[in-house]
Amino acid sequence: MVKVILWWITGGLLVLAVWGFITYLKDMNQAYERVHGQSTVILSSYGNIEFKTGGSSLGTPVLVIHGGGGGYDQGELIANVVLDDQFYWIAPSRFGYLGSTLPANATWDDQADAYAFLLDHLEIDKVAVVAMSQGGPSALLFAVNYPERVTSLTCLSCGVAASTSEVQADANRKGNILKTIFRYDFLYWTASKLFRKSLLGIIGATDEVIEGLTPSQKEKGDNFIEYMNPAAPRSAGAAFDNEAMMPGSRIAAIIAPTLIVHAKDDLLQLYHNAEFAASTILGSELMSFESGGHILMIVEQAAVSKAVSDHLNRHMGTDNIRD
Repeated sequence: MVKVILWWITGGLLVLAVWGFITYLKDMNQAYERVHGQSTVILSSYGNIEFKTGGSSLGTPVLVIHGGGGGYDQGELIANVVLDDQFYWIAPSRFGYLGSTLPANATWDDQADAYAFLLDHLEIDKVAVVAMSQGGPSALLFAVNYPERVTSLTCLSCGVAASTSEVQADANRKGNILKTIFRYDFLYWTASKLFRKSLLGIIGATDEVIEGLTPSQKEKGDNFIEYMNPAAPRSAGAAFDNEAMMPGSRIAAIIAPTLIVHAKDDLLQLYHNAEFAASTILGSELMSFESGGHILMIVEQAAVSKAVSDHLNRHMGTDNIRD
C-alpha cells in the first residue's frame, strides 16, 4: 500500500513538472515573440541602439528611459502610465537590454552619448526626458552633458547617488538578487509565477503597498513583472546597472527644469536619492509620497501622471530657464 501511494505521489509530481515545463516553454515563446520585430535597431559607434516610438507624431518629443530589468517595452509601459496622447515618446533599450549592445567598458556618459546619437538619427533637437529607477543615472548625465537638448527632466523613483547606510546595503542586496535572477529565463519566469509577492518586495514594494493594491493597480503591476520576460536578453544590462558608478554631485550642473517624484518607503531606490537630487539640482521640484514603494507611479498614477504632464507642458520649448 505504501509503495502504491509513493508511486502515485511520484507520478503526480512528474505530471506537475511536465505541465510546468510546457507552460514555461509556451510563456517564453510568447515573450520572445512579443519583443521581436516591434522595435527599430540602428547601428552606432556604441553598437546597436534599439528603440520604439509612439504617441502623437506631432506632439512634444519625450525621451522615456526605462529602469532595471526593462527595455524599450518597459519604456512603452512607463509612457502609457504617465504620459497622455499629446506627447510623442521615444523609448530606447539601454545598454545591454534586449537589442541594444553593451559596449566594452561602458559608462553612463557613453549611454548619454548614445541617446544623443539616437536623437540625431530621428532629427530631433530637443526633448523632455522622463526616467524611471536605474534609468536615472544616464538621464541625469544626459541633462549634464547635453543641456541644450533637454527642455525638462523628470525623475521617477530614480537612482542618483550612492550611500553607505545599512538600508542601502539591503537595497544593494536586492539589486544583486535581481541581477542573478535575470541571468536565466527559467529563474525569472519561476520567480514571476510562483513568488510574485516576494519579487515585488525585491523590486522595492513593501508588504503594505502590495496588499493595498486595487485590481487595476495589481494588473498594471503584473504587466511590469510580465514584461521583464524574457529575462536573459536583459541580463547584461541588469549587471551593468549594478556595477556602474552613480552620477552623484555631477548633477549640480543640471540646468533643465527638474521634477523629482519619489516615495519615502521605496526599498530599492531609497528616498535619499530624491533628497540628494532635490538639494543638488538648483530650482528642482520634489514631489514626495509617504507610501507607494518602488511602484509609486502605479499606486499614485493619477497624481503622478498629472504632475508629469504639467511639468512637461510648462517647459515645452523653453531654453532651459529655471523657475
